[in-house]
Amino acid sequence: MNWYKKAMKTFIGKNGLDKSWQKDFPETTECCRCGANSRIGFVSMEDGEEESVCSLHSNTGENGGLWPHDRVAVAVYFCEDCLETTALYNQA
Repeated sequence: MNWYKKAMKTFIGKNGLDKSWQKDFPETTECCRCGANSRIGFVSMEDGEEESVCSLHSNTGENGGLWPHDRVAVAVYFCEDCLETTALYNQA
């Protein structure tokens, strides 16, 4: 597999908030570890031209078999307090 193919486009900071398959991503979100404020770091979005994250695993729809379908967009946030990451995603 050629992991370097242009299957994902990455957008830094606020430039990526509208790079979504559904509604725009928020500028901040609650840290999933400590509950403090997390700020946008980057968004990565499949462009549909090459290999797909969604094709890495099957999606059976059963417990333990869930996986994104079609195309995915992922926003990664960094916590102001603990610096852990929180990710939000949506799919086409």
